[in-house]
Order: sequence, then C-alpha cells, then structure tokens
Amino acid sequence: MTTDGELALTAAQAGAAVVRAMYGTSLTRFDKGGGDFATAADVEAEKAILGVLRGARPYDGVIGEESGRAGPQGAERVWLVDPLCGTLNYAARSMLVAVNVALRAGSGVTAAASADPFAGEVFWTDGVDAYARRDGVDQRLTPSPGSRLVDVNLDPPFPNAPGFRAALLLADAGFAERFHPRVVSTTLAVAWVAAGRRAAYVTDGHLRDSVHFAAGIALCRAAGCVVTGLHGQPPHAGAGGLVVAADRETHESLLELVGRQVAPER
Repeated sequence: MTTDGELALTAAQAGAAVVRAMYGTSLTRFDKGGGDFATAADVEAEKAILGVLRGARPYDGVIGEESGRAGPQGAERVWLVDPLCGTLNYAARSMLVAVNVALRAGSGVTAAASADPFAGEVFWTDGVDAYARRDGVDQRLTPSPGSRLVDVNLDPPFPNAPGFRAALLLADAGFAERFHPRVVSTTLAVAWVAAGRRAAYVTDGHLRDSVHFAAGIALCRAAGCVVTGLHGQPPHAGAGGLVVAADRETHESLLELVGRQVAPER
C-alpha cells in the first residue's frame, strides 16, 4: 500500500503535470470576487489531484480550494489541496507557482508535498523527514540562513492590520541591515526555507487548515525550521500569521522586527 507521504507526492505531481501542460494557453477565468480568480488550469489540476487521492483513499475527506469540501462528514483524515498557488503569476505567464497537497490527520499534518511544476521537483514529507525529489531521487532538505533572503507575503488579507503590516518590514532599517527581501507571491517560497533557498518567510493571516500553507508548514517542521505565529506563539494561535526561519537566530531577529510594529499598551 502506498504511504501517505508518497501519495501526497504523487498527487502533487499529477496536479503539476496539468499546470505545466496548460501553461501559456488561453485560459478561461472564474471570478471569485475581490479581484481574486481561478483559471481553467486551477480547476483541471485540482481534478487530477482529487482523482489520485480518491482512488487511493476513498474514505478520506478533502478540502479543495476550487471544489470545496467533499468526502465523508466528520472524517478524521482530510486532504488539503491547493492546485495552483500563484494563480496571478501563472496567468501573467510567470513560472513562480506551487501545487500543494497536505493530509491533516487529527490535529496535525502528517504528510505533505509542494511541487514546482517548472523546476521538475517536489518537496515532500512523511511527517518525520523532509525531502526534495528530482528525477526520481530524494535528497534530504537542509535549512540554512546563509542566503539572508527573506520572503514576505504582501497579498491580502491582512487581519492584523494596522498592528502589523508585512510591507512595513521592507521599510524597516533593521530589516535592510540583516536581510535581503524577496516577494514571489506563492507558497513555494515556504518550501524554499526548508530547502535552504530562503532564510525565512513571513506572512499575515489565519492559517489553520489553509490549503495554501499546510504543506509548506509541514515541510518546514519536518526539516527542523523554527515555525511560529507572528509573535512567537504556536502557529494557528493568537494573532495568527507565520514566521518560519531556518534557524533560531534568524527567527528571533524577525520576531523583534515584527514586534516593533505592535503599538504599546496604554
């Protein structure tokens, strides 16, 4: 029987194949309101992913970004599917996108994969260790702060504004002294922290059961990154948001910078 980790990887690869095949074609758009939209590639990639998951685990639940919740009510095991993270990038013919698949079993994510359709690699975890698979070969993920590159998510929503605005990090002199900012607008950058290609990643938002972030968070935890909410609390608690860093020193520096934005109590 295929393990959950391998299934997450296979499902992400199926979605990535669709995303790659439809890239650059004329794509129908489906308006979601508020300037957000999906494309036909999002929809078709999600169908491919769900086909893999349902074929192997018919009794599991699924939450898909495009199709919503499906499967048995109250299922203890639920797959979280983001078929194309970076839709606006993709529609503008930019190759910075990810295909995310994660399994929540009980209160935690126990398997996950984040595929880069254009680099031909999949970052994946069995809940214990984290790997990058390329050309059928797995290499263990090793975080590193060496690049000093920090990806900051500037896409809404911003539930902690005005107390915290991710964009203000980029204008903080302390940030410029320690780090080099990047904004790629896809959660592929979260996987890059686990892989040592980013020193850290920062975002606002309430991320519990997020189809966008569940896979990346699981990868980073399995790789040994430091993963908390905006104020150092456990993820999905308190103010929410996410600060994930390759090492504790980088993480503490970012928490200090985030803390500068918080208005003092009167």
